[in-house]
Amino acid sequence: QVEEELRAACARQEGQLREMGRRERLLRAELRREGEQLESFKTRVMQACSPSAAGSTGKSITQQQVIEKVRQICEENQQSHEREKCLQDELSSRLTKEKEVSANTEVLKNSLQELQ
Repeated sequence: QVEEELRAACARQEGQLREMGRRERLLRAELRREGEQLESFKTRVMQACSPSAAGSTGKSITQQQVIEKVRQICEENQQSHEREKCLQDELSSRLTKEKEVSANTEVLKNSLQELQ
């Protein structure tokens, strides 16, 4: 009876080991797919950011390269927003001056008409 229990326990453990092996193979396959997807994503990001920086050389793009490129784009975006704000301020200032000039011109025009 003890021998049968040991055999049953061994059979259960063998089944558990086979199941663990199967799960490990599945996890490794999933990890490999995830790695491939990450590489594909990094390549697409780099191609979107700078088509000449990615792809044609066949070299793998590092995460650091992707991070640097995204950081560079963020900085350029911020600089563009700052430049846009400056231009809007300048435009607003010019419009204000133009209104003042128009108002002064109108006053001058009315004054001339009164003098005539």
